[in-house]
Amino acid sequence: MPQASSTTGHRVHDADWWRGAVIYQVYPRSFQDTTGDGFGDLAGITKHLPYIHALGVDGIWLSPFFTSPMADMGYDVSDYCNVDPLFGTLADFDELITEAHKLGLKVIIDQVISHTSDQHPWFKESRTSRTNAKADWYVWANPKPDGTAPTNWLSVFGGPAWEWDGVRKQYYMHNFLGSQPDLNFHNPDVQDALLDTVRFWLERGVDGFRLDTVNYYFHDKLLRDNPPHEPDSDDAGLDAPDVNPYGMQSHLYDKTQVENLAFLKRFRALLDEYEGRMTVGEVGDGARSLKTVAAYTADNDKLNMCYTFDLLGPDFTASHIRGAVDGFQKAVTDGWVCWAFSNHDVVRHLSRFAESVEEQIRVAKLAVCVLASLRGSICLYQGEELALMEADLAFEDLRDPYGIRFWPAFKGRDGCRTPMVWETGKPHAGFTTAEKPWLPVPYAHAMLAADGQERKSDSVLNHYKAMLAFRRSHAGLRDGDMAFLDTNQDLLVFSREKNGESLLFVFNLTRQPADFRLPPEFRVVEHLAMPGFEPAFDIDMVKLEPLDAFCARIERS
Repeated sequence: MPQASSTTGHRVHDADWWRGAVIYQVYPRSFQDTTGDGFGDLAGITKHLPYIHALGVDGIWLSPFFTSPMADMGYDVSDYCNVDPLFGTLADFDELITEAHKLGLKVIIDQVISHTSDQHPWFKESRTSRTNAKADWYVWANPKPDGTAPTNWLSVFGGPAWEWDGVRKQYYMHNFLGSQPDLNFHNPDVQDALLDTVRFWLERGVDGFRLDTVNYYFHDKLLRDNPPHEPDSDDAGLDAPDVNPYGMQSHLYDKTQVENLAFLKRFRALLDEYEGRMTVGEVGDGARSLKTVAAYTADNDKLNMCYTFDLLGPDFTASHIRGAVDGFQKAVTDGWVCWAFSNHDVVRHLSRFAESVEEQIRVAKLAVCVLASLRGSICLYQGEELALMEADLAFEDLRDPYGIRFWPAFKGRDGCRTPMVWETGKPHAGFTTAEKPWLPVPYAHAMLAADGQERKSDSVLNHYKAMLAFRRSHAGLRDGDMAFLDTNQDLLVFSREKNGESLLFVFNLTRQPADFRLPPEFRVVEHLAMPGFEPAFDIDMVKLEPLDAFCARIERS
């Protein structure tokens, strides 16, 4: 599908548009309700595309909107080629993509293909007997002689990863809910059927796919037990909170099998039949995450890029960010990364990073400055540009099965999924006209509504626009080289370089002032004021306040 030219002239339209792109994640059921049923819908997203475009992003990522019983909020698909009535119709989707393309925005959709809903016709047929045409489309196995599950594999959502089926008198595997049976990727017919569903969306003009749990597609054919987890120094990217026994195993056999590489090549070959399409994979693989990303993005014949959970935890420190970025650059030599601080699966980053109410706004502004300066593509999650905190919900308001299962030690993911706030003074901040939205809108969120922030020049929303404009104005920030500078201070210092332009960044993420002396080989050509931050600078000395940022164009001697 030909892309309309951008009205603002800064969007990238070549085949590598995704490299260094800024993607805005939309959680459809919480974005905008246009029907008055309390749930967001596709028409609501279309309505606010001008708002998203005005932020200065390159594209949007839509969380699932496919037909689903909604046991896991749409990550349990019962029809890959249709829109759930909750969100509208295929015609609504077509209109969304047309309007997005008119604005020069790319559209990425969430492909959830490691598992289906138990209401999917494929599974309904598969469970009828051991001899039907789709008998081998899911992971079925006999019980052990004592009736227990075939392996010790655990579900991410709690309990065994096996569910007994009385008709087949076998267990089926599920990495998540019991109502989310895992597909058997060892069967080529399954791969073909899934790739057909991907083609369906490519033909509708979709620009890319976020691949949910991309390392979970294959399981060990021999059904070997996982060994216990042995903690090591690389345990940065754990896949589950410590209240969940899932983290007590080393997941050698229930996911991340070598056969996945051949399938990802098939997926890429399909995409390459179309112009300018891309993939971004979600890799949750504990301490092995970087090795997995390296394998999945190598040789330019599998995924275009991946993201891990490295920056989705509690640490907003120079050492942690440097460690994550440096680790990626060393491990993944020819791949590409997508960085994010927030998404629909984790506590909102402002709640993780801010240590007091007083510093929330400053931390919100500083965090996006850091994110927008890193080498890689970046993903923003709806509401972070308004400085939304994690919502503190009562148990009776929870809808997330993960949170309900592990309450109260773990509250689940509802707190980051509450509705977007649009209009000051309106019921539910303009999200819905329904008496009750699917999740409540906290009062503190309503006070941060988008319309009020648009009118306030120093708001977090306007800061995001300014920072993304800053990123666009320097080609080096999109895909230039990045090198860290060693310092004996608790500062995040690095250079970005492309086409002869060198930029130096110094971030003070601590709560103490800090002075930074430029290395003697650097000469500041121009102090570039990063939006919202104005540290004092004199020849070779930068004086940073707590939570401060500095940027300059430099020359090296």
